[in-house]
Amino acid sequence: MTDNFRHITVLLDEAVEGLAVRAGGCYADGTFGRGGHSRLILQRLGGDGQLIGFDKDPLAIATGNALAAEDGRFVVVQRSFAEMADEFAQRGLTGKVSGILLDLGVSSPQLDDAERGFSFLNDGPLDMRMNPDAGMSAAEFIATAPEEEIARVFKEYGEERFAKRMARAVVQRRSEKPFERTADLAQVLTVANPAWEKGKNPATRAFQGLRIHVNNELGDLERGLDAALESLEVGGRLVVISFHSLEDRIVKLFMRKHAKGEADKLPRDLPIIPKAFEPRLKIIGKPVFASEAELQANPRSRSAVMRIAEKLR
Repeated sequence: MTDNFRHITVLLDEAVEGLAVRAGGCYADGTFGRGGHSRLILQRLGGDGQLIGFDKDPLAIATGNALAAEDGRFVVVQRSFAEMADEFAQRGLTGKVSGILLDLGVSSPQLDDAERGFSFLNDGPLDMRMNPDAGMSAAEFIATAPEEEIARVFKEYGEERFAKRMARAVVQRRSEKPFERTADLAQVLTVANPAWEKGKNPATRAFQGLRIHVNNELGDLERGLDAALESLEVGGRLVVISFHSLEDRIVKLFMRKHAKGEADKLPRDLPIIPKAFEPRLKIIGKPVFASEAELQANPRSRSAVMRIAEKLR
């Protein structure tokens, strides 16, 4: 595989500003991608600073290893950010991380490279895995899953209102010929969708659902947020950029829950709130969206929303 596709980092300056980088701090880029955020973080770090990158994509790891060879303050590991608590524990960094950045979603090189199978716009193998060497591909899932499960994935993760109808069309067609290419699946989904949204490919939502399911994106996000909270030091920042409502809802509810604490579970007349029930996070500012200038330069930033929280205890 080669990597000749350009990636434009979304909310680059805003995200790194949100981390409030200290020169000697230890930071984590949970979604290294092609290193846009990481490079700017390294510019803000001093000689004693440290940055750890995480990614599942072999091409991202190759880019990360090249950066690590240039800068001894950086290291990249081929793991999901959902596993970062284990990685930090192995490095003796539990509760000592100064800031964690999660830039969710799919990178431009993954979308633009037809061989990765993420996009219905460019025909390629029906894969969709962030790490092509692990787990079940989209083609394998479509070939073996019951109709009800395919419909659930389209509806729950793709928010597709015609999920049952589209799943039925997929199962009927696979009995004649298996799906191996993205364009083939997109064509069947398009025909099965009775109400096309203006400006949106009829296969968009179903493809989103498949990608999220194949990569366990929402499960990884929930685990990753818990891991971040345990890994951060007091005063450490968590910065998360989401690209669709399902991700953003998980992030928003997580931050709100830990910013509220659990004092409401205690008797009202309790004179002192035990520390275990006090808030663990403080929400910093309001959600951040791409500026008009960024929207003009990078249309993919239109759905991005960034939330920031700081660890209190």
